[in-house]
Amino acid sequence: MTGQPRPLVMRCGALGDMVLLTPLIRALAARFGSPVDVVSSGAWTRPLLAGQPGVGELYLVRSRRRPYLVSPDQWQLVRELRARGPGPTWFLDPARLGRRLLTRAGIADDWIVDAESLPRRTGEHYLEWFARVGATPPAALGGPPAPVAVEGCRLEVATAARADLEAWLAARGLDGRPLLLVQAGNKRTMRRGDRRRASNTKYWPEERWAAVLRAMAARCPTHAILLLGVPSEHALNEDILRHAALPAAVNAADDLPIPRLLALLERAAAMVSVDTGPAHAAAAVGLPLVVLFAAADPALYRPWGAAGAPVLSLRAEPPGLLEALPAERVIEAFHALRLRAPAA
Repeated sequence: MTGQPRPLVMRCGALGDMVLLTPLIRALAARFGSPVDVVSSGAWTRPLLAGQPGVGELYLVRSRRRPYLVSPDQWQLVRELRARGPGPTWFLDPARLGRRLLTRAGIADDWIVDAESLPRRTGEHYLEWFARVGATPPAALGGPPAPVAVEGCRLEVATAARADLEAWLAARGLDGRPLLLVQAGNKRTMRRGDRRRASNTKYWPEERWAAVLRAMAARCPTHAILLLGVPSEHALNEDILRHAALPAAVNAADDLPIPRLLALLERAAAMVSVDTGPAHAAAAVGLPLVVLFAAADPALYRPWGAAGAPVLSLRAEPPGLLEALPAERVIEAFHALRLRAPAA
């Protein structure tokens, strides 16, 4: 490998998709003895992955869907990859979006391992699939597959992010309090329109979330309960809080950049969440979880953390709309969840 560029991975996805990529990055970094460069998109990618073990340069593009002729960010990406030079590349972008950019950058097919040439097997979790893809060498290198151990996701929290979190908690009067977290929203909630629409399969009624909050407060009366999310999920959290009427519950959806969110997930005792990105990040920092699934199969998509924290997955029956899941099942699962002890 002397003189060749370090490994490159292309994967453009949501927050949870990028968390699931971290074990593959670490495995490739260990195999090649160098950091792994990543081509991706999304405002969350840099604050999530920059500085994580095994991660090299981050090449970000705004959109792979826009025509190349009117996409200056794609031109810049192609220039940067051309300057970098071809080398072992793993392409895991859904629906083959972005593959043409690698071709424009002069990365020949024999340098690329395309995940779609190794389709997922029945019952195969994403991490197991990524491990199988990562074990496959590009044709240009030759040789047999290099086995990759399937380990869970792991994210490291920066010291500066922990200090920022403590100052943030103190400003809200929460310093020293044990914390429980709730993630009720998902990316469909962020779209305009009625959150109860049929296309929002992960919508769960506000009064059921409120019932879960009251059960959490009854089990852990000294804990503060923080409702997470992005700013567009603030209104959903406010509606839940009106139903719950709990002084110890706080809407934090207006002020959680990624580094602060990771530090908060690292510090909390437990979390109840829909199947969404923050749940995967929570597992990656060892937070015990109850996760609510609608149509997706938990065997394929469940949060999988390397720290081995308990993850209790609940699926609506019949699968489809999350509204089919009764609040009682979620409350029972939370009562069965082993909480994380406070940090020393």
